[in-house]
Amino acid sequence: MSMPYSLKIDAYAHIVPPKYREALYKVAPEMHDRQVLASPPLYDLDSRFRIMDKYEPIRQVLTLGRIPVEHVAGPAKAAELAVRANDEMAELVTKYRDRFCGALATLAMNNMDAALKEADRAIKDLNFKGVYLHTPVDEKPLDAPEFLPLYEKMSSYDLPIVIHPMRRIDHPDYLTEKESKYNMFSLFGWPYDTTSAMARLVFSGIMEKYPNLKVVTHHLGGMVPFYAERIRQFTQMFSLHGEIGEGLWLKKEIVDYFRMFYADTAIYGNPSALMCGHEFFGADHIVFGIDFPLGDIEHGDRNYRQTINAIEQMDITEEDKKKIYEDNARKLMRLPV
Repeated sequence: MSMPYSLKIDAYAHIVPPKYREALYKVAPEMHDRQVLASPPLYDLDSRFRIMDKYEPIRQVLTLGRIPVEHVAGPAKAAELAVRANDEMAELVTKYRDRFCGALATLAMNNMDAALKEADRAIKDLNFKGVYLHTPVDEKPLDAPEFLPLYEKMSSYDLPIVIHPMRRIDHPDYLTEKESKYNMFSLFGWPYDTTSAMARLVFSGIMEKYPNLKVVTHHLGGMVPFYAERIRQFTQMFSLHGEIGEGLWLKKEIVDYFRMFYADTAIYGNPSALMCGHEFFGADHIVFGIDFPLGDIEHGDRNYRQTINAIEQMDITEEDKKKIYEDNARKLMRLPV
C-alpha cells in the first residue's frame, strides 16, 4: 500500500516475547492457550514482520499483550514476570531498531512498591517511553489511593501512562447472571471501562492535581467524545444539586479535564467516529494505533488497512494526518525515530 507519509508509528502494539511466553505458560497454561495461541503475531516475529512489511515504513512501540501480570500471579511472582517481560522487550527494541522504536513498561500493579521501582528501572536503565497498565486493576479503580505515587512519578518523568481496559468475562452485564454473555464484556464493556477510568481520574481530582500527567486511552477515549455534551450537562446538573460528591473542588469545567487525555485510533476504521474523536480531543492528542494484533480476524492486517483507510478519508488537513500518524507519538514518548 502506497501512503503519502514517510513513517507511521503504531503507538502501542501488543507482544508476548518468547522467553516471557514460556514463563507465562508455567504459571497460567490455560489462560496462555486460550488468549495467546489464537493470535500468532503476538509471539511469532516472522508473522508480525510479514504484516508490518505490507505497510512499510511502520514502527511499533511495544507493550505486553493480552494478560496483565497481576491476573496470573501473586505480588512477588507478578513483579518477577514484569521484570522478565520488560527485559525481553528491551532486547527486541535493541535488536530490531528498524521495526520497534520503543516500549512501554509492564508493571505489577498488585505490588506497588515493586511497580514504582520497576517504572524507574524501565525508564532510566532500559530507556522505556512510558508505562502500560490495565483498568480495572484486580477490580480496583484507577483513582485508588495506592496508585497515586505512580501518577506523581510519571508526571515528573513527563512520559505517558497508557491504559488498556481489561474487564473479564466473570463481570456480568446483569446482576442475576454469573458472567457476561455474547462477549459483551469486551465488545461493549471495554470501551465503557475506558470511559469509567477516565471519569474516575477526572472526578477524583487526579487530573487537576497532576496537570502535567499524560494518559493515553484506548479505543479513541471510549464513550467520551460521543457523549461530550451529555458529560457537560449532567455534571453541571449534578453539581447544582450536590450529587457528585462532597468536596468536589475542580477548578475548570468538567469536560475540559476529559480533553486532557490522549486517545488512539483503535476503533477498526470508521472515519465518522474518528472525526468525532478529532473534534473532541484535537489533532494534537490523537495517536495512531490499531490494537495490534488483537480484535482482528486477519491478526492485524485488517486493522492496519481499515484504520489507515479511515484516516485517509477524514476531512482534516494533511498536517493533522501527519500528527496522528507520527508526530504526536514522537513528541509524547520522546521517540528516537
